[in-house]
Amino acid sequence: MNNILICDDDRDIVNALKIYLTNPEYNLFEAFNGQEAIDVIEKNEISLVLLDVMMPKMDGIEAMARIREFSNVPIILLTAKSEDSDKVLGLNVGADDYITKPFNPAEVVARVGAILRRYTKLGSDVANRDELVIGGLELNNNSRQVFCEGKQVFLTPKEYEILRFLMMNRGKTYSPSELYKAVWHEQPLSGEKTIAVHIRHIREKIEINPAEPRYIKVVFGQGYILEG
Repeated sequence: MNNILICDDDRDIVNALKIYLTNPEYNLFEAFNGQEAIDVIEKNEISLVLLDVMMPKMDGIEAMARIREFSNVPIILLTAKSEDSDKVLGLNVGADDYITKPFNPAEVVARVGAILRRYTKLGSDVANRDELVIGGLELNNNSRQVFCEGKQVFLTPKEYEILRFLMMNRGKTYSPSELYKAVWHEQPLSGEKTIAVHIRHIREKIEINPAEPRYIKVVFGQGYILEG
């Protein structure tokens, strides 16, 4: 059973999303502002969050930043805006995906299902090694924990998948488009910008000096490579 939290200050939207996501495998929770969403996540084992950006009291961006302080739960942002700057801002704070209003019901169902599948597969894919160690970087595929120099670092699900993919393919260079397809399993629309944001966040968490990375490096004109 997957516990899904829907948070939007518009009750009609919450009710519509609950109808779209009616599924015997989903247990749906609701919240109507950012603080309520945080309270639900703190008290329940939530599998996925649908989080509106524009809300009173505490907006989605602030709520997501607070959530990321204690949880790596996958978050899909709901926004009425379509500008790239808003999408990048959400990714900067820790979103895993975004859906632009007005919603296409089929798209909502597909994106929720895809993220839940990818998230649960991280710990159950027997084709992947349980532990990866490169220098002072350690990744445990069963617990989905990452340690750097013995200290645990907290990655979002997408950051974890990118790092795991690069660690499993150490020494190989991948373009942003190749990385996007490997992690999102779909053709990139603005993959280069999305990957750049996630790589920057990973570096901030695993590098002593993100400006001079030891692990994830850029091969000029080609893409990213993990060394160590």
